[in-house]
Amino acid sequence: MYSVNVPVPGRVRTLANELYPELVGFDSVRETHSCLLKRLGEADHVAQLQHRTHRALEGAPAVEATITGIDYFEEPPLGSAPVVYLAVESPGLEAIHADLTDAFDIIEGLEGADYVPHVTLARGGDAAAAARLAEREIDPVSWTVSELEFWDGSYKLPVSRVSLPA
Repeated sequence: MYSVNVPVPGRVRTLANELYPELVGFDSVRETHSCLLKRLGEADHVAQLQHRTHRALEGAPAVEATITGIDYFEEPPLGSAPVVYLAVESPGLEAIHADLTDAFDIIEGLEGADYVPHVTLARGGDAAAAARLAEREIDPVSWTVSELEFWDGSYKLPVSRVSLPA
């Protein structure tokens, strides 16, 4: 599965690392962090998928994003529950997501109107522990999103980057 992801700054990775001791009771804890912007699907020819993505992003500006707190999905549409995450507030990312949904099919329950920008920290485990984490106050982290990653989910590696404005 290929996707377009938003790389996060070191301050967000540091925050995730500071929260790690409170996450170890979950079934899986993310060691790498980014914000999924749009799933693109599978491709026989990756270059064609990248080309479609670049065309969909044409004219997209650099945007502001802010980590505003910790939250969780009690019953996510896919995978184990709960999903604990850092909430990302960014009308600009939501607009870019909307542009990408015009070019690529959406996954019901996850994208389009259901899209929630976030950075996953952990999943699976105790819902009460997720609720306790969501009550924790954190200092907001703001940054300018000036590039996006074209991500290969099979290898869990970025394939290329797209600078914004595109």
